[in-house]
Amino acid sequence: MSDATPTIAPTATIRLDSDALVENWRALDRLSGKAKAGAAVKANAYGLGVRDVVQRLMAAGCTDFFVANWQEASEIEDLTSGRAEVSVLNGVREADLPYALQSPAKPVLNSLEQVRRWKTSGRACDIMINSGMNRLGINVEDLDASLFSGMAIDMVMSHLASADEDVPQNAAQLDQFKAALEIISGKRTSLANSAGITLGSQYHFDVTRPGLSLYGGIQRPVLEDVIAQVAYPQAEIIQVRSLRAGDKLGYNAQYIAAETHNVGILAMGYADGYLRGFSNSGMFVHENIVLPVLGRVSMDLIAIDLSDAPHLKEGDWVDCEYDLGIASAQSGLSQYELITGLGNRLARQWT
Repeated sequence: MSDATPTIAPTATIRLDSDALVENWRALDRLSGKAKAGAAVKANAYGLGVRDVVQRLMAAGCTDFFVANWQEASEIEDLTSGRAEVSVLNGVREADLPYALQSPAKPVLNSLEQVRRWKTSGRACDIMINSGMNRLGINVEDLDASLFSGMAIDMVMSHLASADEDVPQNAAQLDQFKAALEIISGKRTSLANSAGITLGSQYHFDVTRPGLSLYGGIQRPVLEDVIAQVAYPQAEIIQVRSLRAGDKLGYNAQYIAAETHNVGILAMGYADGYLRGFSNSGMFVHENIVLPVLGRVSMDLIAIDLSDAPHLKEGDWVDCEYDLGIASAQSGLSQYELITGLGNRLARQWT
């Protein structure tokens, strides 16, 4: 008699396409020209699973990874140490020093206070320049070459605020970054995110930092033919019921049946990242048959219209329409929110 714990079968999953992830990185690397594409893997690789993503991208040739904080750096340390560079974008607080000083990852220093805090360590670092986004980074007017004397600076970087738009801010930030590089230098330079890569070679510098487009996000038309969907949520029908004309469905009766038809109840909801913006607007699909979401998305359950698929029954699985551009239009959510918000209850299954 076996003492092994029985496997718990998930009621909703995310199918993740390894080939699409790798080919997206390769496409962005090619678009980066003479620069080398790194990978932003913060927020658990935008919700897809950081260890799985890093291993696949390292095998494809990626050698620079960007995380938000030291917790995220620790989660991939055994994979990257001695094999790839990891930059911690939020920098180094006083409370971070005990871990940061023994970590192989580099802080991205965002303020003069962080520079002073790290300078005596003799350890490698990156420097963030505020070129106009006014989030993190050192202002160009506050730069003084003497402040960085003797420091082991790997990358000097900045971050584009509006690269997904054709606006004057892009060129203005480029000019500010170039002005900063007249004062401070490192081994390498970096400015472009996913959308920034498409702005042209003058934005590429030495390293690009794609994030959203690695995971299927398309911010500019030029990426439509080269970026593929990576994440495909799927859910199981846990009940089929028949509505009669006039029956109300879900919280606050946001759907009322005009005629008799079947609905499928899916074990997935806003706790899994399928948010209420999809109420009466989202879609699931089965064998090319569209199954609209009916009524309000609740925490753990979604109702879908089975009018065009009366053969579907309890236990059948359906695919969520989660092309990030389409899902964004359906829900009013940004592509970033859609991908990073996918919940931990959804089992990740890499193909």
